[in-house]
Amino acid sequence: MAKIRLILDIRKSSRKTDGTYPISLSIFHKKPRIVGLGYSTSILGWDEASCKLKKSALCNKGLRCDEIDQEIDDKFYWAKSLIRQLGKSIANLDVNSLVDLIKDNWDANLKSDIKKKVENNISLSEWGNTLMERKKNSNKPGTAKWYSDGVAAIINYNNGKDIQLYDITVSFLRNFEAYHLGKGNSKNTISIYLRAVRAIYNSSIEEDQFVPLKNSFETYTIPSVKRTKKRARTKDNITNIKQLRYPENSILWHAKNYAMTMFYCRGMNFIDLVQIKIKHITDTHLYYGRSKSDKPLAIKITPGLREILDFYLKDKMPEDYLFPTNYDGSTEHFQKYKSQRRRMNERLKIIAKDAGIEGEFTTYYIRHSWATIAKYMGISMELISEALGHCSLSTTETYLKDFDNDVLDDMNALVVS
Repeated sequence: MAKIRLILDIRKSSRKTDGTYPISLSIFHKKPRIVGLGYSTSILGWDEASCKLKKSALCNKGLRCDEIDQEIDDKFYWAKSLIRQLGKSIANLDVNSLVDLIKDNWDANLKSDIKKKVENNISLSEWGNTLMERKKNSNKPGTAKWYSDGVAAIINYNNGKDIQLYDITVSFLRNFEAYHLGKGNSKNTISIYLRAVRAIYNSSIEEDQFVPLKNSFETYTIPSVKRTKKRARTKDNITNIKQLRYPENSILWHAKNYAMTMFYCRGMNFIDLVQIKIKHITDTHLYYGRSKSDKPLAIKITPGLREILDFYLKDKMPEDYLFPTNYDGSTEHFQKYKSQRRRMNERLKIIAKDAGIEGEFTTYYIRHSWATIAKYMGISMELISEALGHCSLSTTETYLKDFDNDVLDDMNALVVS
């Protein structure tokens, strides 16, 4: 079997007048043969371990390092693939005949590559804008902004230029990740950007807008999201909030009612809370659809929830909003909703302090708290996931990552005490 590898050809006879050496393919089949790949660099500009150009090297300044690395990787891959396809019949060839076949294979693949690119001439922002417009029209401004932030991050990294979908290679994604890590950005931030880009990329494939040579996201792994702090509060914390007494109709009185309603409604999201209308409430249940997934949920009205609802239900018509802080779910009024959420979180800081809760406390903590308390009470992950309105169990598992370690710590304390 022939042997093949990427090298920097540092033979004295190969040295160019500018002091660089050719990036080459070393082939050994009965005899050695070195085939240049059309690019050169200095010894200091070549990473021998990864067989790539060093972007930081002065001699490589001005070179399209990512594109060159991708091209030489492709040629190396095509050459190895041809050798595998030839199998035992390669014994009938000499090294020169093998090199000729490799070059023919490069030409064939390059033409195919170019053809694919011409047929798939769609950019990230082009298809991203299509999806953003859909989300805005269906009153999903949060998702539209998620797409927008992902596209903007890629364009900013790409020197302010849009990028064709076929140029989002594994190398490009890894370099994007390294760039943001180098800036001090967290893996969570990188994950948010790239999950949005992946959603746009995969949507273009599903809707036959783009046919990739290979799906880059099937090889590249987006950094996993890590929770940097615990967001759940204990049942005692929630009880302390419940027992707070503020003047009726005061700002903090309303904020406390909103917080307790969210908790009583199985950790309801704030964006869903402010869209509740009187018509969504019956004598026994409160009905709503999750803004994020449109999943319909029905909450049985408990005594604590009933006490709050009775105040807000007075003298209202079916189409009226339950709470004075309301949002119609539209893209047009999304900024208004964000301002309302910010004010709610500012008030929750005061409420948490009054309840003796240390650390941060926001609307999102209420949702995590409900899920964690339910888990401590022995309720299964599947039921908690259904109660929260999650579309997948993995989302619920992310909420409860801290739970198992806490239980193990408590158990260990009992054992060693």
